[in-house]
Amino acid sequence: MKKTIVLFLFAMVLASCKSETKKESKEVETAKDEISKTDDWIYLFDGKTTTGWRAYNGDSLPPGWVVKDGTLTFDTELGLEQDYKGGTDIIYGAEEFDNFELYLEWKLPEGGNSGIFYHLKEGYDGPPEVSPEYQLIDDENYAKIHDLTAYNTSLGYTEHPEELKPLQQTGADYAMHPPDASQKVLHPVGEWNSSKIVFTPEKVEHWLNGKKLLSFKPWTEEWYEKKNSDKWKNSADYGKFKTGYIGLQDHSSPIWFRNIKIKKL
Repeated sequence: MKKTIVLFLFAMVLASCKSETKKESKEVETAKDEISKTDDWIYLFDGKTTTGWRAYNGDSLPPGWVVKDGTLTFDTELGLEQDYKGGTDIIYGAEEFDNFELYLEWKLPEGGNSGIFYHLKEGYDGPPEVSPEYQLIDDENYAKIHDLTAYNTSLGYTEHPEELKPLQQTGADYAMHPPDASQKVLHPVGEWNSSKIVFTPEKVEHWLNGKKLLSFKPWTEEWYEKKNSDKWKNSADYGKFKTGYIGLQDHSSPIWFRNIKIKKL
């Protein structure tokens, strides 16, 4: 009887060990899967150096762009004109990308303005001439600080030209597709926001703080109608390239970026 009890207890311990082993094995495999998913990301900024980044149409970073407190920042004062004669928009020049998911975090000061470019090609006067832009701006205060009347009037906005229009607000595909205001959660100036751009030939998505703001299919008849009816009608090469650089905009405004990463799709 005692022998039977001992054998029974030994079997129970053995079964328990096997169960724990299977559990641990499952946890390890899950961890490996998560690592594998993480490995898909290419970090464009390591939080320490500006490796890979340079001026648009340039060989090095323009003055003002530095690493500070783990962020890639344009360290200037709002509205300050730089003595530097070249452009101060920058690109990640180490690699071009076609289909991708881009994620980054950013914050702006009051009245700030910037943007994220993709499929950007060099050789033009500036990125907006050729590249789509995910707009970053202080929706609440920008028009209070900057006079938009002349600019908006030139674009045909005759009703309240002093206002920041939906196509110019954060999350917009600038001057092409407005963000869905009902899904928009924009953190106040000085606080971090997260943005995501998904690009494939079948869909383009703009996300802000975990919410999808817009979606469209590029290069369709509707897309060309939009492109040729507004701001980009005289920009023959706007949005036509299917691969290119990722770029960040200087718009005479301080701007902070961190956790810049991209996944090829």
